Amino acid sequence: MVAKIKVLIVDDHAVLRAGLRLLINAYPNLEVVGDAPDGVTGVNEALATKADVVLMDINMPESNGFEALERICRECPHARVLILTMYDDPAYARSALAIGARGYLIKKSSDFDLVGAIQAVHRGETFVDATLPEDILQDRIGDRTLHGKDSHSRILTPREHEVLCLTAEGHSNKDIAQRLRLSIKSVDTYRARLAEKLGFHSRVDLIRYALEVGLLSPKTTPME
Repeated sequence: MVAKIKVLIVDDHAVLRAGLRLLINAYPNLEVVGDAPDGVTGVNEALATKADVVLMDINMPESNGFEALERICRECPHARVLILTMYDDPAYARSALAIGARGYLIKKSSDFDLVGAIQAVHRGETFVDATLPEDILQDRIGDRTLHGKDSHSRILTPREHEVLCLTAEGHSNKDIAQRLRLSIKSVDTYRARLAEKLGFHSRVDLIRYALEVGLLSPKTTPME
C-alpha cells in the first residue's frame, strides 16, 4: 500500500481551512494531518505532525508567512512548503522561493491545480502558478537572473550595492545614511530600488541573498 502524502494547512481563515481539508481528503493519496491559524502554530504543527507538505498562506497573524516559512525550512527540512495566497505579485513569489518554498500558487486556482501542486512539490519539483512570469521558475531551478552568483554586479548600481551590504550586516537606515553621507530619505529610496530589483520584502530575504552571492559570510550574519 502506497503511503499517503501528509498535508498540513496553515491559514488564518477557519472556513478556508475546513474547505481545503474536505477537498484534500477526498483524494486517496492525500491526507490532512493538521491545520493551524497562524505562523507560530504552523511551525509547531509542522514539527509535531511531520507533514510532507505544508500548505501555507503569507498574510497571517502572530508570525507572517515569510517568517514561518523561514523557520519551517530551517527546523523541518523534511517538509516541503507550498504557498497558497491571494498575492499574485511576482516579487512575493521570488521572495518565497528564495527563502525555501517549493511552490507558489494563487488562491483563485482550480482544485485540480492545487492537488497537482501538492503532488509536484512532494516529488521534489518546484511548482509556480501558471499566471506568473516563467523566469520565476528559472530563477529557482538554476538559470538565475536575479539570485545567481555575481548577478548583483550586473543589476545593481555601486551605491545600491553599498546599501545592500550595510543592510545585510544589520545597520539601520540612520546608520547607513551617516556612513554613506546620505539623507535617510535617500536610503529609503535605495532600499525600495533593491526590493524592486531583487524581489525582496524582508531583511531575512536580503540576508539570504547576501550569503548566497558571497557578500556576507555566515560568521558575520547579524542576529535576528
